[in-house]
Amino acid sequence: MKQIKLYNLIFPIWFLLFFPPVIFITLIGNLIIDSLVIIACFFMFNLGNTQNNLKTFYKRNILNVWTFGFLADIIGAFLLFLLVIWGDFGLPDDLITGISYDPFSHPLAVIIILFAMLVSTVFIFIFNYKFTFPKEIKEQKLRLKVSISIAILTIPWTFLLPAKWFYDGF
Repeated sequence: MKQIKLYNLIFPIWFLLFFPPVIFITLIGNLIIDSLVIIACFFMFNLGNTQNNLKTFYKRNILNVWTFGFLADIIGAFLLFLLVIWGDFGLPDDLITGISYDPFSHPLAVIIILFAMLVSTVFIFIFNYKFTFPKEIKEQKLRLKVSISIAILTIPWTFLLPAKWFYDGF
């Protein structure tokens, strides 16, 4: 009897984050986390000394931090998506299953997903440092600290969630 492969029929949890109606939950969750991180950075780095107040700083920056953070997550997820698609052309089935269904079932899957998370984190940093904060935080050292903090605190940890937790019967 021929073995049937189901990993192409099961979307990985990181892939589902970008489709309705789950995308609305993801967007709201990211907005909440980004808001908390912006507020924490405002106080951690004494940005009140350089800014008018927390409300002004938040209003001027939350939309960019949120949008760029989501874009960076999409970039990391797209890397994983490409690997899963290209997996049919030579990557072992257990590795593809690990990337898309259960990262902890294959050590290389964990490394690949951590790499995608790192790529997202680097993009979060770049976007915030170069586009979100240059006008708001003139001092480069301070802007660097804030951008690194946001990047580290908003890493897309959901990439590591095993999709098998969300699918019954597999």
